[in-house]
Amino acid sequence: MALISLNDITVGFGGPPILDNIDMQIARGERVCLLGRNGTGKTTLMKVIAGEIQPQGGYIAKQPNLKITTLTQEVPKSMPGTVFEVIVGGHGKTAEMLKEYHRVSTELTETGSEELIKKLDTLHHSLEAAGSWHVNTKTETIISQLKLDADAKFDTLSAGLKRRTLLARALVIEPDILMLDEPTNHLDIDSIAWLEEFLKRNIPTLLFVTHDRMFMRNLSTRIIDIDRGSLSSWTCDYDSFIKHKQQALGAEAKHNSNFDKKLAEEEVWIRKGIKARRVRNEGRVTALKNMRNLRSERRELAEKVKMETQDVQQSGMKVIDAINIGFAYPDSPPIIEKFSTTILRQDRIGIIGPNGSGKTTLINVLLKKLKNTQGKVKHGTNLEIAYFDQLHEQLDEEKTVWENVGEGYNSIEFNGRKRNVIGYLQDFLFPPQQSKNLVSTLSGGERNRLLLAKLFSKPANLLILDEPTNDLDIETLDLLEELLLDFKGTVLMVSHDREFINNVVTSTLVLEGMGKVKEYAGGYDDWLRQTKINEPQQIKKPKQKPEAQGYKKPNQKPKLTYKLQKELDSIPEKIDRLESQLAELHTEMANPDFYKKTQPEIAATAEKTEMLQKELNETFKRWEELEELQ
Repeated sequence: MALISLNDITVGFGGPPILDNIDMQIARGERVCLLGRNGTGKTTLMKVIAGEIQPQGGYIAKQPNLKITTLTQEVPKSMPGTVFEVIVGGHGKTAEMLKEYHRVSTELTETGSEELIKKLDTLHHSLEAAGSWHVNTKTETIISQLKLDADAKFDTLSAGLKRRTLLARALVIEPDILMLDEPTNHLDIDSIAWLEEFLKRNIPTLLFVTHDRMFMRNLSTRIIDIDRGSLSSWTCDYDSFIKHKQQALGAEAKHNSNFDKKLAEEEVWIRKGIKARRVRNEGRVTALKNMRNLRSERRELAEKVKMETQDVQQSGMKVIDAINIGFAYPDSPPIIEKFSTTILRQDRIGIIGPNGSGKTTLINVLLKKLKNTQGKVKHGTNLEIAYFDQLHEQLDEEKTVWENVGEGYNSIEFNGRKRNVIGYLQDFLFPPQQSKNLVSTLSGGERNRLLLAKLFSKPANLLILDEPTNDLDIETLDLLEELLLDFKGTVLMVSHDREFINNVVTSTLVLEGMGKVKEYAGGYDDWLRQTKINEPQQIKKPKQKPEAQGYKKPNQKPKLTYKLQKELDSIPEKIDRLESQLAELHTEMANPDFYKKTQPEIAATAEKTEMLQKELNETFKRWEELEELQ
């Protein structure tokens, strides 16, 4: 039985419906990826499922007590409290006990007060009595895995760390359905790989929107495509979906062409001969009226972004030459140390590394925007540089879309011809009316498209792209890839989109920490092969004692009997067995043919998966209890 069913749902905000009489079901154990161009209604559909938007037609059926949690695309600028307080904030009354426990625990590590020890024990017992102690354990585990500072003020965090905090909040609630809207935005590659593995292991039912094609390939068991208000479901991998989608669009285009040809013939007929044969051909006249109605109701495919770069004089063969360069801020460890590279014309260089590792700093040192503290940086001749910055600082929010690109002029010079700015912006899907809107009203995806429009409006032979893929839909990403592959100049780009790097770059610079920057031939997968890593690093089971959840007095003696010690020794093997069984079931459910089985077979497998996951969670909990006694 489906966890949730949408039946004949219609949603519109004036104009054509965004969702037009759609049907949709989500069963337990499915990981459904929601695809569609920007503005087609993906976020609207998620809000309908979450109950934030009421449909204008149709009805929704849910299983009793269904718990749905959403991680939205927007990151709030301000939320009161620390990271820990924000994460547990969704647990109602329990949240206050959890916050107090964390506060006392933190204070206890600083003072060692006997009074605080007693208070901590009391809070511990209260949480256990309320059945909420596992929430504290899970919270601390996720905080550690996402590398968050539990005591940091949320309002002081970067956008990336805020998003990780909100992700942790969604994960701790343990929902029946977790909905994620662009969950990989602002996460680095290591965090994305960890998130994939975590979701596979811990969250059986997902509905998510993403532009990260590798994330989608690795995670989804089904794809739902939104196109012109309608949904289509595909139980196949992404590459098969693209193939079938193109075939369907081709068949639709052929049908429409034949229909339009027939309609044109009927229009000629009615203008020429209807007076002489009105009575005899009343049925044909009625059929023509129906054809007109059908044609008027047809919803055409949305336009695609049209991107091209300007012709410009070639740079010298040697673009950038870095010799034993280094950079460090005063009284800080080096970000770059003794790094050398030579970037040649038409190289496409990717830069990857954890958030905060210094990727943007490396770019600025190579561009001589920051003075290197050691070594030399030499630039080649005839460099024309265009810079795409991930913070969109080149866009003036108090000016219109048109003013940001035209810079006071009605036209721009583009490859030897004048182009009207309004017309040029239409290539980037900004209609004339929207061109007059302030940049401050634009969404994240629209700002990215506007910055690309501004970037490509000027001649350049060295493109610097700092996270260009955030908030772009997959079709626009494909077009950007094609443009960069055809670009006659040089590209230097930072990206956490693994497939984008794989498809575009010729070599990759990896910031490996402690000032070490190393160059590898090829893209992300090539880097993994060269470092003898065959898959994203998985979460490792602790081989030592987990951190104690409560405060323990010094010199506490072991309390394990022979029987309990034997049970403790057997737990790692049991965990391995349970994880292997779960992995087999997840592999089975990820196979598109799985959903060709009967509904009872699918439900039985999903139920077995849920039971094994529950047993695994209980085993981990028991492991912690025994380790704490020891």
